[in-house]
Amino acid sequence: MSTATLPPLFSSVGELVSNLRQQGYAVLSPAGVRQLTGCSESSLGALSASWENLRPDTYLKDGGHYRRRRHSCFVVAGEHVTQVPHRAHWQPLAYNALHGGMRRWFDPVEPQVVAQASWGQLLRALTQVFAHLGPTPADGVPAGEPPWYLEAHQFRIDTTDGIGRPTPEGAHRDGVDFVAVFLVSRAGIKGGETRVFEAAGPHGQRFTLTEPWSLLLLDDARVIHESTPIQPLTPGQGHRDTLVLTWRSGGFLGDGV
Repeated sequence: MSTATLPPLFSSVGELVSNLRQQGYAVLSPAGVRQLTGCSESSLGALSASWENLRPDTYLKDGGHYRRRRHSCFVVAGEHVTQVPHRAHWQPLAYNALHGGMRRWFDPVEPQVVAQASWGQLLRALTQVFAHLGPTPADGVPAGEPPWYLEAHQFRIDTTDGIGRPTPEGAHRDGVDFVAVFLVSRAGIKGGETRVFEAAGPHGQRFTLTEPWSLLLLDDARVIHESTPIQPLTPGQGHRDTLVLTWRSGGFLGDGV
């Protein structure tokens, strides 16, 4: 695996909605994230510390021990962000052939993280971006109509097994309307390349997020995404931390299942 990386082509904040409309994805630099959300570099850094307290993911069907995570759910309507009672994460097999079809219970995002002003700023600002695009027409919901149902996943992929897989299910869609992937940190690794493909076409892009709090935004109906495995630069060391947020209209995945 080569250590060479291709940088992403960053959008400006002003280009964000148009680029999402045109190509189904956009990438924002850390400076762009701060401009969009009003979060300071220090407030985002304060959130980053919580990745040291993630719990092992015991559901990995490939037998690995390389993933730690926390998971919580929220409803966002306008400026109001409400954390809902803790619930399982569920995906259908159609979207996750490896781990779909089962309810997976993870420890929630810590209360002191959710209480930080920057947490709410991130969720509200990105909800406003996606409200300009609205749910996919098949959902039958008018564009931008609240509420939005958000799932928040804190991930740490490490090299405990010699290799770590950010997306063990392979290239996939998440079964939601929109996805945001923040790179929180990467240390002592190679790999972890992001790949985004048209869901109904031949074109794709690949690049590596390397800057803390850079951001990939995805229109989940239009693109498929994955991240390649990571390997340590020094045996037994290295990790990649991400915050993955998903937006869905009409309810959480798994409601009524």
